[in-house]
Amino acid sequence: MAIWNFGSINLDHVYRVPHLVNPGETLQASDYKVGLGGKGANQSVAAARAGARCLHLGAVGHDGAWAREVLAAAGVDVRHIAVTDTPTGHAIINVDPGAENSIVIFPGANRVLAAPDLAGAAAGDLLLLQNETSAQAEAAAAGAARGMRVIYSAAPFDPEAVRAVLPHVSLLVMNAVEARSLRAAMGEVPPVEMIVTSGAEGAEWIGQHPLHVPAFGVDPVDTTGAGDCFAGTLAAALDMGEGAEGAMLRASAAAALQVTRHGAADAMPTAAEVETFLAQMT
Repeated sequence: MAIWNFGSINLDHVYRVPHLVNPGETLQASDYKVGLGGKGANQSVAAARAGARCLHLGAVGHDGAWAREVLAAAGVDVRHIAVTDTPTGHAIINVDPGAENSIVIFPGANRVLAAPDLAGAAAGDLLLLQNETSAQAEAAAAGAARGMRVIYSAAPFDPEAVRAVLPHVSLLVMNAVEARSLRAAMGEVPPVEMIVTSGAEGAEWIGQHPLHVPAFGVDPVDTTGAGDCFAGTLAAALDMGEGAEGAMLRASAAAALQVTRHGAADAMPTAAEVETFLAQMT
């Protein structure tokens, strides 16, 4: 089986700040780093490091050759990443001493994507989607028509984007804030299998066979990309035949490890690291 990730690719500019900036305030950062990010790229790296075969479908600008190289080095198949005249997407990320963050995104090449070519995908393969690209609904419809399992991360949250994708979704993944926003927008919980992550309170699978997996206690240093780590690792585990509870446990462990490191894609743990962590914690 394989994971096809139609997702964003960003250049992350990460600033360590004494607190998240207030309106009209100028802050001096104590540290600055540049790395690979974007919800799509983060999830692809997480899935590949978890042991899955992952193909990334996306776009960068002429300034984005480095992103393809980093993804490839992580084990991601990058043959379906296009190079466009639109600059690569980028994000400005502020991280405070408590590991909380605020993020501003310039979508760039991520928003000029056409619906992906899924001709090589097989029934039962996974299609990952997030709300950082164009053509999400078209991609979801095409994937579902091929018999693929469609997993959608509803972030950044937009109720209309969720409405457009929902008819084709196998599994909807949100954090608690996004779940509350979805309920408020739709007036009810949509009739689809979903996972809601709640940070230190763990994660809940809501659907035909509900379950809850607690979070692992760690000292976080940077929560950027934690949700993507969870989603990518979960997809990898499901693709490799793990059951729902086992996949949720592996995803929770991977996210716990990831937040103890700085960065987004660069901080995704390997399958061996997750195995060691689980052995120590259980």
